[in-house]
Parts: sequence; structure tokens; C-alpha cells
Amino acid sequence: MWAKLSNFSFQFPFPRPLFVCLSCAFVNVLFLNPLETGEPSYSDQIKSNDSESVESETKFYPTKSSIPLPPSPAMANVSVAAEWQLLYNRYYRKPELYRMGWRYVDLSRNRVACAPFGGPIAVIRDDSKIVQLHSESALRKLRIFNSAGVLLSETVWKNSGGRLVGMAWTDDQTLACVVQDGTVYRYNLHAELLEPNISMGKECFEQNVVDCVFWGNGLVCITESNQLFCLSDFKNPNPSKLADPGIEDPPHCMAVIEPQYTMSGNVEVLLGVGDAYVLAVEEDGVQQLGLEVLRGPLQKMAVSRDGQWLASFTHDGRLLVLTSDLRQVIIEQECEADENLRLIRSSLPEAVEACIAAAGHEFDVLRQRTLLRAASYGQAFCSNFQRDRIQEMSKILRVLNAVRNHEIGMPLSIQQYKLLTPSVLIGRLINAHQHLLALRISEYLGMNQEVVIMHWACSKITASLAIPDAILLETILDKLRLCKGISYAAVAAHADKSGRRKLAAMLVEHEPRSSKQVPLLLSIGEEDTALIKATECGDTDLVYLVLFHIWQKRQPLEFFGMIQARTLARDLFIAYARCYKHEFLKDFFLSTGQLQEVAFLLWKESWEIGKNPMASKGSPLHGPRIKLIEKVHNLFSETKEHTFESKAAEEHSKLLRMQHELEVSTKQAIFVDSSISDTIRTCIVLGNHRAAMKVKTEFKVSEKRWYWLKVFALATIRDWDALEKFSKEKRSPIGFRPFVEACIEADEKGEALKYIPKLADPRERAESYARIGMAKEAADAASQAKDGELLGRLKSTLSQNAAASSIFDTLRSSFQGVS
Repeated sequence: MWAKLSNFSFQFPFPRPLFVCLSCAFVNVLFLNPLETGEPSYSDQIKSNDSESVESETKFYPTKSSIPLPPSPAMANVSVAAEWQLLYNRYYRKPELYRMGWRYVDLSRNRVACAPFGGPIAVIRDDSKIVQLHSESALRKLRIFNSAGVLLSETVWKNSGGRLVGMAWTDDQTLACVVQDGTVYRYNLHAELLEPNISMGKECFEQNVVDCVFWGNGLVCITESNQLFCLSDFKNPNPSKLADPGIEDPPHCMAVIEPQYTMSGNVEVLLGVGDAYVLAVEEDGVQQLGLEVLRGPLQKMAVSRDGQWLASFTHDGRLLVLTSDLRQVIIEQECEADENLRLIRSSLPEAVEACIAAAGHEFDVLRQRTLLRAASYGQAFCSNFQRDRIQEMSKILRVLNAVRNHEIGMPLSIQQYKLLTPSVLIGRLINAHQHLLALRISEYLGMNQEVVIMHWACSKITASLAIPDAILLETILDKLRLCKGISYAAVAAHADKSGRRKLAAMLVEHEPRSSKQVPLLLSIGEEDTALIKATECGDTDLVYLVLFHIWQKRQPLEFFGMIQARTLARDLFIAYARCYKHEFLKDFFLSTGQLQEVAFLLWKESWEIGKNPMASKGSPLHGPRIKLIEKVHNLFSETKEHTFESKAAEEHSKLLRMQHELEVSTKQAIFVDSSISDTIRTCIVLGNHRAAMKVKTEFKVSEKRWYWLKVFALATIRDWDALEKFSKEKRSPIGFRPFVEACIEADEKGEALKYIPKLADPRERAESYARIGMAKEAADAASQAKDGELLGRLKSTLSQNAAASSIFDTLRSSFQGVS
């Protein structure tokens, strides 16, 4: 177990003797250590249980805390350098960090999964072994500890699917457990089963899984039939089958090269098989590796994090480190020390950097201080050294020492910290409910504290079911106000999901952004408040969002009552309903007593019906259209201000009814929606004089208008006898000029001659004669008018007739004042 919990502390590329000499020479020099500025370290800060702190309200430590490892007396007397061991050309040291806080945990009897980056440890009894039970329950439990052996959570293992084949932690600290039938069960840090479960497929289910290998966010399984199945991403589970390796016996060992480190971009599985070779299996093929460099079968394999190197144990106990393509064995070479390098000033910056780097890799705080003192002393003699390097390392070490505390139990190395990044570390701290430490680290590193405070607030709500809403609100607001721009709506949404709807409503009142506030108010049933907030901010999209939501939730009359008092909401609803929801808009206008608006809507609806080609020819659609217009008439008649509209609607319905009857009788769809004048003209053209007279009488058409219409209608059908007879019926109220115009337009000059002499005005007679080409008669009429200007116009009209021009010139010379 100690081997599993040990961290490689330092890989220093500087020669060992020089590093040792610098460390020893600088150890007794005093200077202002950045770690000793009077500010308490984070490991000290988390012990101060401030009653007003974020964490003190939600953090619950286990009753059994882990015991910090006391310093060994022998260790204090041994040189710092004596603990380092040479491996190839690097020196390493393995410190013991904790004495585990658990009891009755024998790793040989359990399956264990340790998360990287100082993460948790999952332990479950190995069901393939016969074990002796002590005081623990006979029920098989999955237990999750931190790296110091402090129990974080546990649950009873009740999953079906056969024996547990393997388990491991993913990159997002989700525990993935694979059972024999290929089902993958997932648990979070709190031993809660995550849904849904993942299946490796039907074929894998039928063949039974016998072994599996995990990587950051993926999984490869091998079945009893030696077939390989791959799951590349737990977040988007899509299992696939790899190529058939074509082996009969199970492989000796198995390892995985992650997709980002392969040429193909797909996962590559290494299988140790046969006497001296390895199979590289991908989705589309299998390749034999290591035939030239291996001298026997491999028993264990492990791939480096960057996918470049492969460490393996051979059958005869040798350790081999090869390239991942198994083409080259890495040969150890000893790095001989140069005793004189430490005396060369040009090498001093390297020695200072080595001390700083060693401090970063060191876990013991006293040794960190010793190394940083040495680096600070040496830095004074370096002219070109980065001055803030020690300060940066001090800041990192403060954070690392805080999370390494046995109560936190995250023994991160500096490499792991840099790979993990501070933001991910803070995420893991708040996930473990270490909010106070996460908040102070965020503040110390100058990071956004919103994530920490929001997570604390949500956790506080979940854990405070017995606290009244008003008291809990004040507690939460005190902390949320620490961070400007924090989303109150997100916290309110969590309160609503937790069943604290009243608390959610109170929280969302403090949300300054309407775009976040209004949707949440709708989700918690506060439609009235949501409508008020949306109209106050003036955002039409938000107003429409509220309107549509209320529309679906409330009865129509209740909905109308809500929007009537809100001008913006009412106007936006009317604008929308005019385009898409006429019936709903009519109900709204009726409920508010706006009868004239209902009338206008019905009138528009009648015109929409009229656009339907089936609305005539005796169609049943024509009747409803007339009835709609009659309703319009009745609605307009209810108000004194719309007398004109009422009369117009009445006459419109009457005209439509008559036009419909005419179309039915004539079997011609040419009357509906034409004007009164067009209807009369069409009746006369069709010879239906009785119907034309009926329309004239019904709509009180004037005599002058009647004469104009009939004259031109008869001329259109060239019924000259009827036109002449009509001219003689009685004295024409419009004179005879329309008769002349109608005949000339019909190119009937002879018929026009019947009416020109009847024109009383000589000017009109002259112009009419000129239009039909009768120059002499035009000149005679013009001479009676004694109008020189008229003569000029007539001359230009008959300019092609030389004789006529001579006549007009003679007449013009006879008038005085005519040039």
C-alpha cells in the first residue's frame, strides 16, 4: 500500500554533488523566507473554525481522523541527499506521507482503485477470494476513502451482472466498475450510483468479460473468447469491437495506448502473447511487435503518460523499458558527477533553479524552507535570474501544503498540481465539501470565487432542511454578496429543485439580470412577478416568453385580466394575435368590451373568406361570409362613434347578397366583390335591365350616375338602337356629351353625329366635329363661339388637312384680337 501512496518527489537534471553542496552551503543562511512572512499557511488556516466561515456551516469531518506521520529520529540525522536513489540518470525519493486512518482494510483481500492527482481510494471486498470477516458487516460494501484513509462515503454493493472484473477512477473522478456481463456501473465521490448504466454490447454480454484496462476516460475489455471491446468515452458511450487478435490462449498481460498518442487516432491495445512478442490490436487490424528485441514473454506492461514508453516485467524477473512501438530497448547509462561544476559561477543559476525545483517536489515543510533559503542566497549572486521565481514557488507550496494536510488528504505532487490546474483542484475541493479551503485558495491565487460560493450555497440549502427559509436566506445572502456578479438565479434554481420554492422566490428577487430572473420565476410558478419584471426591463423577447407560458397555464379570462393592466404586454399580445390567433384576439376584445375591434376582425375575416375561389357560385362559404358582415353591422351599431362603419357594413352585406343571387341566376361568377357601379354596368351588358334597375333603386343611385353607367354599358355592347331610345326617354340629366364620347370611343362616328347637334355649347360641338374629322362643321361651330383660342386648338387637331387649316386661318383673321 505504501508503494501505491508514494509520490516521486523530484527529477532534477542537475548533477547530484553540486546540488548537495549548494544545499548544505546555504542551509544556515538566514533571509526573509516567503513562507515566514507572518501570514498563516493554509494548513493552519483550515484549523481555525471561524463561525462565520463558508465551510463551518456545511463541512462534517469523520469521527476517525487520520493520524499524521511523526518524524523519525533517525531521519533527522541523515543527510538530505542520502534519501535520494539513482534511477538511470535521475534521482528519486519516496516519502511516506500518511499513516492510513482506516481499520481492518487488508489490501490483499480487497479490490482497490486509487485515483491519480491525490484523489480518493475505492475499496471493495474481492469476491473471488475467501476472506475472514472481522467486525464488519457480511454485506459487501463499496467504500471510498481519501488518500489519508479517512472514510468519505460507502454503499452496499447490490449490482447484478456477475463478478466484479475491474474498477478505476476516470478523469472527472467518477468510479467505473465493470462486471462479467459487460455492464459498467458508475459512482461519484459520495458513493452514489450514477444513471444510466453503460453496456458494452450484446456480443460482449454473451461472451463474458474476464479482464479490462482503463485509461483517463475510456475502457477496453477482453472476453473469454479473447475478443476485445472498446469504450472510448464514458460521457458519450458508444462501444465498439476491435479487430480479432486471432489467439486461442488468454494473453499474459494487457496495456493500452490512448488514442491521442497513436498514429491512427484510435485506441491501441497491447497484448503480451506467445513466447516473445506483443500484439498491437486496433479497430481495423492487428500487428506483431517486439520480435527483434524480446527474449521471452512479458508478464506485466505499463505505458507512460505520454504514450512514448513501455515498462514491462519479463518472465525471468527483468525490468525492460522500451519505446511504445517495441523497436528499441532503453539502455541505462550512469551520469558521472563533475566536482568542479559547483565552483563555476556560470553554473550557479542552474543550481539555484535546482534548489527551487527541489523545494517544489519536496513534501516536508522544513525541507521546503531549507531549499528555498539556499535558492534565495544563491539568487543574490546571479545577475540574470528570474526574480519572482521563488515567490511563485512559495505560492504553489502554500496551496500544496494546505491540501496535503491529513484532514484534507490530497497528497498532490507539484507535477500533478500543474497537470490538474488550480481550477480543477478547487472543483475537487468543493466536490468534497472543503469550501473554506477552496474559497481561500481562490482568493489567494486571484481566481474567481463565484464557483466556490455557489456550490457552498447549493450544499447549504441541501443540508439545511430544518432551517426556516428567512433565516437560511440571510445566511446565504451574507456569503453571496462577497462575490459581485454572482448568479442568484442558479442558487434559486437549486432551491426550487430541493423543494424550497418559497426560498427560491426570495433568492431570485436579488438576481439583477432579467434574462436569468424571469425564466426562473416562471419555473417556480411566479407568473405574475415574472410578467412585472419582464415588462419593467422592456425586453420584448422576455415578455413574449412570459406571455406564452401564462397562455398555456391559465384560463383565457384570467390571462386577459393579467395582461390588460400591462400596456407593453397587452400591445405585444395584440400584435402577435393579429397575425396568428384571430379567435383568441376576438375573445380578448370581447372580454374587455372593445366591440369595434371585434367588428374590424370579423370584417377582415370575411375578406379572407372572399379570397377563397369557392366563396361564390352558390358555395356554402358565401352564406357564412354574409353573416359575418351582418355581425359586423350589429357590433358597429352598438356604438355612436361608428355610424359610418355600421352603415357601410349593412350595405356591403346587402350588395353581397344581391351579387350572389345574380351569379346564381346568370351562372357567371363575375359579380361578387365588385362595386355597385360595376354591378349595374355588368347587368346592363348582360341585358338584365330589370336587375340593374333593382340595384339602382336599392342603393339609391343618382340619375346622373345611372345615365353615365347605362350610356357606356350600351356602347360597350354596341346596342345603338337602345342607346338612341334611351336618349329620347326623357331629358338627359348629364346632357348629350357622354353619348358623343361613348360613340367616339367605340369608333362609331355615324352614331356620334346623332348626338353632336344636340350639344348646347358650340365649343363642345366644334371639338366633337373635329374629333370625327368634320372640319367645315367644326369651323361653323367655332365661328358661333367666336373663340380664337379654340380655333388654334382645332387647327392643330386637323393639321394634316390643308383645306381645314385654310378655313381656320380665314376665320381667325376675321376675329379682332386674333393674330
